[in-house]
Order: sequence, then C-alpha cells, then structure tokens
Amino acid sequence: MSLKKEINYNKIPKHVAIIMDGNGRWAKQKGKERTYGHQAGADTVHIVAKEAAKMGIKYLTLYTFSTENWNRPSDEVSDLMNLFFNSIEEDTLIKNNIRLRLIGDINKLAKKIQDRLYDCVEHTSKNTGMYLVLAISYSSRWELTKAMKDIANEVVQGKLKPEQITKECISAHLNTNFMPDPDLLIRTGGEIRLSNYLLWQSAYTELYFCDTYWPDFKKEELEKAVYEYQSRERRFGKTSEQIH
Repeated sequence: MSLKKEINYNKIPKHVAIIMDGNGRWAKQKGKERTYGHQAGADTVHIVAKEAAKMGIKYLTLYTFSTENWNRPSDEVSDLMNLFFNSIEEDTLIKNNIRLRLIGDINKLAKKIQDRLYDCVEHTSKNTGMYLVLAISYSSRWELTKAMKDIANEVVQGKLKPEQITKECISAHLNTNFMPDPDLLIRTGGEIRLSNYLLWQSAYTELYFCDTYWPDFKKEELEKAVYEYQSRERRFGKTSEQIH
C-alpha cells in the first residue's frame, strides 16, 4: 500500500544514503546466478533514483561497490565492472534532470569505465535536479585515511596549522565535501550494520534497516522508509524541550 498521502512533503530528507544489499541472495532464492541479481539491482537503481527525485530528495548516495568488494571472486568483480559500464543511462539522467557525482577511489576502475562515468558526470553537470551520487570503490576508512594524509601534507607544507584541524576541516577534505551529511541511511537485505559506509558523515543520521532485498526495493519501500524517518525526533544531542 502506498504511503504517498501520509508523507509530509515539506519534511522530505534532503540527503538519503542507501546500502543496496541482497542482490545475490535474491538471485539464489530464484535459482539464478548472482549476476542475475546484480542486473536486477541495477534496474532498481534507475527506479529508485527517479522516485527519489520526484519525491524532492536533493541527494541520493548509493553504496555501489566497496573497497572490500575487490576481494570477491574475480569473475563476479568482472561482471560488476561490465554492469557499471553498460547500466549508465545518461539520457535517462538528463531526461529526469538528475546530476551524477562520484565518490571513492575511482582510479582503481578500468580506464574505459572511468571515462564513461566521468563523461556522464560532465554531461549531466548542468542539470538542476537531484544529485545521484555513486560510491564506487569506496569505504569510510579509505576516505578518512586519505583525508588524514592530505591534512598532514598541508601541515608539513605550512599551509595548515594543527589548531586549524577542526571537524569542519576534516569534512572539507572528504570525498563528500560537496554535499550535506545524510539525514536518512537505508540498508536493505536484513543485515544490521553500516559496513564501512559514510561513518564520519552518519554521526547523527537516522538509520533504517529492512529485510527487503534490493531488487525488490521499489517506490513503496522508499515511501515506507521516508514515512518512518518523519516519525522520529532528531535532537542532535539536545533535549526534546530544546527542539520544540
């Protein structure tokens, strides 16, 4: 049942991050190879992105491929790389006024995939709607380690003083420095952990876990997550009385 009429469209989360889990288990349930599940998951990305944009979400960040995923069987990694290459629908993004951005160690990807991704980023840069942010070859520990190295180099070069290293300074050195922290983080597939995803950025993010495998996460599931988010009181360390 759709919750569209129950959702307050004046209180839509500005930034929603999703851990898209369950493709392989979904395929196994159907007696199919994991690749079948990943392809179905890619189809769901297009559906959810369009629905999120219609809903008024400004940033949608999807955990597409983690740094740890490089340790998966080589044939599965190869299939996923081919899927990245073939599932980029630049025309669809432009039609829906969606801007593509990337976070992660993109240099680890094959050059043809990098070129295709960066071309799409450039060609959608003039769109004015939602940012679709793909976290590819990404993990929080990789991101934070890189940020600390960059900050250390600036200190050594005399560009930055240690007392200038604040939480704002660290945030500015992260891949995500162009967008606000997530208001809502969704994980599908029944697992209840963050798996090295946006750990710094999610300090005060509302977490939503559901059993639905990612290929089955459609419009109604997104509405359910947003409706649940709107039922919560975000205090950011303050009391209820201070908030109200």
